[in-house]
Amino acid sequence: MVALRKDQVEQKVEEIAKQVGEDLAQYKSAPLPNSSKPFPDLNNFSLDFPKNYNVSQRLTTQELYDKIRSTFVAQKIENIPFEFALVTLKNDAIGQIERQSNNFTTWYEDSANYYPKVFPVVPLSASAAENLAADEWIIIVVPNVTDIVYKSLRMPIVIAILFTLVICAAFYLTIHTMLRQKKVSEIKNDFINNMTHEFKTPIATISLAVDAIRNEKVQRDTQKLSYFSEIIKEENQRMNRQVETILKSALMDRQEVQLNVKPLHIHTIIRDVADNFMLRLQEKQGTLELNLEAPNDLIEGDEVHMSNLINNLMDNAVKYSKDNVPPKICITTNSNQKKFIIKIEDNGIGMTRETVKRIFEKFYRAHTGNIHNVKGFGLGLSYVKTVVEGHEGTIKADSTPGKGSCFTIELPLKQP
Repeated sequence: MVALRKDQVEQKVEEIAKQVGEDLAQYKSAPLPNSSKPFPDLNNFSLDFPKNYNVSQRLTTQELYDKIRSTFVAQKIENIPFEFALVTLKNDAIGQIERQSNNFTTWYEDSANYYPKVFPVVPLSASAAENLAADEWIIIVVPNVTDIVYKSLRMPIVIAILFTLVICAAFYLTIHTMLRQKKVSEIKNDFINNMTHEFKTPIATISLAVDAIRNEKVQRDTQKLSYFSEIIKEENQRMNRQVETILKSALMDRQEVQLNVKPLHIHTIIRDVADNFMLRLQEKQGTLELNLEAPNDLIEGDEVHMSNLINNLMDNAVKYSKDNVPPKICITTNSNQKKFIIKIEDNGIGMTRETVKRIFEKFYRAHTGNIHNVKGFGLGLSYVKTVVEGHEGTIKADSTPGKGSCFTIELPLKQP
């Protein structure tokens, strides 16, 4: 667009020089209006006679300027400045300047930033001044039109850039949406697989227990009847807990869960949760180390959600322990003037850097070969992060594959 407009402007300037030159040639071809002798007397010929036909004798500098300016306006490039001169040439160089504008010499000599258009002012054929009057040339100097063209095309260029940015943004959003949809689709499939597996197990167990209860021998044995009834009740409660987990996650998404905030001593909650986990750890010959060294453990928080938070992190430490290696969990606390800090470390299978980046995403679960080797929906750590952020805290995970993981939680202390 710029190159095309530049060529158009240069052609128009050349056309202007041609039109002005042809127009001035009309003046040069006729004698002065007040001349009594339009034709030379060969018996009494004056050397000054040809000068009477020069344009410089007929038009002032201002009249020349007005004539050139009107031609620029007619060509619709009136915004382009110009300087001009009416000269005679000698050996392809300016011989004598007859008329010139103020800055003509400066512009004409600066060939880097300005360029001239030259057109001869020649008397018309068969006119009185043909071959008598000196040849004159009109020189019109204009600045390099590139800057002028850019200014004239400023709005189209801005619109083109904006349009290009819109196209790029639309392309980016399209690709981003496609990748996100692909990711959501993968998460959805994993969630459906996990949910199907989690629900099929208790359903199958309940079905077997019901079939057993229908057996006449079992019906006669109250002890066995009570045993299978207890199995049905436990599996039903298990399914209830799974449904509650999904519903709780949906409520957290809509931010409909209201925290029942009150002063809490976190050390007490940690000890209560640890006591409940001792039996599970003993079954795996694991150990639990508590280093509750924080001088101040009083925060403003929800007791139920804080208990669930600690419980979920300890549960993950047990579930993701190494095969044939006793799990070891270490809980350390510390505090400063403003924050209470909890560190929960384990010696489990650990996580890759990519997994650490995504563990707080809802429904995300690290793949370990068999997707069902550890039960769950991938909602635990998402819930943990939501609870921590609900208490205006932060959570960070560090992990090394094969060595274990460490979760660091910072919560604001209750201020006096």
